[in-house]
Amino acid sequence: MNKLIPTLAILLLFFGTTKAQEGIPVYFDYLADNYYLVYPSMAGIGEGGKIRLTARKQWFNVDEAPSLQTLNANFRVGGKSGIGFILFNDANGYHSQTGFKGTYAHHLQLGGDFRTLNQLSFGLSAGVILSSLDESEFISIRQDPLVSGVKNTTSYFNTDLGVSYNFLEFYAHAAILNLLGSGRDLYTLAEFDNLRRYLLSAGYVFGKGDFRIEPSTLFQMTDFTKEKTIDLNLKVYKDLNPTTTVWGGLSYRRSFDGAQFQQDGTFGEQRLQLFTPIVGVNINRFLFSYNYSYQSGDIRFDNGGFHQITLGYDFGKQEEKRYNCYCPAAN
Repeated sequence: MNKLIPTLAILLLFFGTTKAQEGIPVYFDYLADNYYLVYPSMAGIGEGGKIRLTARKQWFNVDEAPSLQTLNANFRVGGKSGIGFILFNDANGYHSQTGFKGTYAHHLQLGGDFRTLNQLSFGLSAGVILSSLDESEFISIRQDPLVSGVKNTTSYFNTDLGVSYNFLEFYAHAAILNLLGSGRDLYTLAEFDNLRRYLLSAGYVFGKGDFRIEPSTLFQMTDFTKEKTIDLNLKVYKDLNPTTTVWGGLSYRRSFDGAQFQQDGTFGEQRLQLFTPIVGVNINRFLFSYNYSYQSGDIRFDNGGFHQITLGYDFGKQEEKRYNCYCPAAN
């Protein structure tokens, strides 16, 4: 096999997982009614509050495989404000990070009565990330001056800025993550001095009965590398009774840029492609969701996929204060 093959695998691994080294990576848990984890403007979007706990694990048969855990909560304060917080722990090989974010959002009602969802929202998150590189297990016959042999830890401060527009069953969001661009300072030779990312998404829920369809899309770009990806999503909802809804869907993520490789004298290019089926159920105020991401293509780091579960609880809501729309992120 040509030397470019393992290089391609490393590049695809980079595309698929190194977002974990730039704050909270954008995976697919936002599809589990967890848009606040991505967009600070969604804090307190409804009249109540939400708690979401997620756990993600990649490649169970690979040592030191990437894993991520998040806990977030957000709720309404007064008539026009929302607040929230996010805790996360992210591990990827010898690198790990733990962080906290606090959020304030302001919601402007643009028209209609209090049960008509027609809101323009702005949100700002600020937080601290503790980033570590464990070099204690790095072994070299000759001493490498660039390897400290200890666990190096540093912290940095950053902010996220978001805006959302929700009108009945339609929604659109935009955000700049890591707005200040600053990042960790763990490596001697090179640092990413611009961790800024841009996100843009939109969707609509079709159907007024007990069966509904929700197409949506999410675009993201990393400023430093100019890496761009797009998610194409489709979800369906089925109400079993007034308190129970089952739902499922499929997401397809594709990168705009690929990595070139040569195999058996033939040149090719492969782009990141992730297929992610997702299923979930809402019972009263509780939510459970599971998704599995599979990376397609001839060159892969591992044949296994990425597993993620989301547990949720909605609190503080009263039926008379719910919006008169099929809008899961707000109701």
